[in-house]
Amino acid sequence: MKHWLWLSLAILILDQASKWMLLLALEPYEVVALMPNVNLTLMFNPGAAFSFLADSGGWQRWFFMGLALMVSAVLTVWLLRLPDDARLHATALALIIGGALGNLIDRAWLGHVVDFIQVSLPFIPLAIFNPWPAFNLADSAITLGVVLLLIVTLRAESAPPTP
Repeated sequence: MKHWLWLSLAILILDQASKWMLLLALEPYEVVALMPNVNLTLMFNPGAAFSFLADSGGWQRWFFMGLALMVSAVLTVWLLRLPDDARLHATALALIIGGALGNLIDRAWLGHVVDFIQVSLPFIPLAIFNPWPAFNLADSAITLGVVLLLIVTLRAESAPPTP
């Protein structure tokens, strides 16, 4: 299943290329409307999802880097041990690995994660969700990978046992 690592590499390259392109093109917090409810807005996140631990004094950078390395290593071993017919499972793991490594590179080189996709959710009245916190391609790959992993898990649990 090592051939699925190409997907991780593709996610990593696309993520880093998009971040560096936007770092060169936009000023921090500059808003470029792409379509209704979707903007490019360059932001920096020293924490995790939804800026979790962003104001923790700097130790979180090393914690999240270590966590990303550990998770990527475990998921890579898992991926390499999958049977050949576990394509959806392999896709999920490869997406998560690529996304985790993309954000790891940001933390290692810049000390924070570069986010730039900002979406407004006008159908949700809570101000906390408008706009939705900015994210990037790595975050999207991780989210998609987790959703696919949940689908694989739920499918396996609902399948009848084989004799």
